[in-house]
Parts: sequence; structure tokens; C-alpha cells
Amino acid sequence: MAFSVARTRDEAHLYLDLNPCEDCGSVETAWESTLAEFGGELAASYAGVCEGCGARREFLFGVPERDTAPITFPSFGGPEPSQLLDAGEWLWVADLTAGDVPADDPAAARRALAIAMAAVEEVVKFIPPGEPEVPEHAFWSERGFLMRATDPGRFELERLLVIRDTYRDLLATR
Repeated sequence: MAFSVARTRDEAHLYLDLNPCEDCGSVETAWESTLAEFGGELAASYAGVCEGCGARREFLFGVPERDTAPITFPSFGGPEPSQLLDAGEWLWVADLTAGDVPADDPAAARRALAIAMAAVEEVVKFIPPGEPEVPEHAFWSERGFLMRATDPGRFELERLLVIRDTYRDLLATR
């Protein structure tokens, strides 16, 4: 059984935040992570009890083949595209985070802009070299399909780079 790889702890935690409890819809869970073997394959297990309804929750992720110790925050992964979040979900995260940059808290503003910039960089990783946009196969979630259907032009490389650079410039001024 192959598990989708969580390239870093930050990516795993973001995935957990985007996947609420199936019983009550809460994302509030105190996660405990361990490495375990499942069917002969090493996996990262994130388990906890939903604070909303008490349901036991568990997610299993594949372990990356190379060391992915975070160098900066956020650190979502290496040069390869995500297996957990599709291109549309990453852009949704960028939109959500950039749309909620606090004006009165410089540290929180820097954190939000860093997440938004990194999320756009994750979208770009889905674009094959020499191609002008994110390919259709880079969308597999309901949220991702909706993001693409709403405005497919947002997944053009040129537009994505402008957005990323705008977040980078805003971050540099904070």
C-alpha cells in the first residue's frame, strides 16, 4: 500500500488543517505523530482525538526519500510537486492567507505573506518545464477543480509568478 508523501511537517500539518473531522467538521485535534511500519512500508502516522466530537482521527503519509528538515518557515517541500494538495488547493491557501494579512501585527503579517508566497511557489511546481500553465492532471480535489473552473487563467505561469513576486515584495516591506 503506497501512501501519499508528506514532504515536510509543515505540509502534513496544512493537509490536516484542510481536512476536518468527517463526523463534526472541526479541525481542532491535538495531533501526535509517529513513524510506523504498515504493510512493510514506513509511514508517518498523525493520530488524535477530535476536540469537537471525540472521534478518533488518523492520517498516514509516506515518508520522503531524502531529508526534508525545514530551513525556513514555511517549508512545504522540495522541488517536486505535492502529492497531498493539488494545484488548486495551494492557490486557495495563498488566497485565504493573503486575504487575511493583519495590518496591526507585523510578525503575523510577515508569517501570512510568507505562507501565501510559499503556497504560490507550490502551484508553480506543478508546471512542467517549458509549459505555460498548470496541467489538468494537477487538479484532483473538489476544491482544486472549483478553483480551476472559476478562473483557469490564474493557473498560467506568468500570472502565478507575478502573484508570487508581489507577495515577496510585500514581505520585504514588513
